[in-house]
Amino acid sequence: MLYFLARSKWVKGVSRGVPVARLLLVAEVGLLAGHHLARLDARERRRMFSLLGRTRGRPSALTAAERRELMILFARLEPRLFLGTAVRRLSPMPMPKRLLYGRRGSPTRAALARKN
Repeated sequence: MLYFLARSKWVKGVSRGVPVARLLLVAEVGLLAGHHLARLDARERRRMFSLLGRTRGRPSALTAAERRELMILFARLEPRLFLGTAVRRLSPMPMPKRLLYGRRGSPTRAALARKN
């Protein structure tokens, strides 16, 4: 299938100015981000994005309760697990799990064990 895609005129035209490997890596990270966003239900996602929109890049634009709520929603996304998984998939060399997911007994390691 990839062979036929690589030979198509459309892919050849697009790939002249765009490195295809980078596009594939960006797409893979995007899919991984989508999986992590799916950890929140629709109501939580809407609330998180509305809070992010209200900040306009300045957390001080939110009240203390809203900041705390945003941090709780963000923590449910497990950002360290996301970062560790993305680095593990994109890195050409194996990385120590300690660097990617923290020390033994950490919440990220527990989430990784649940995932596998």
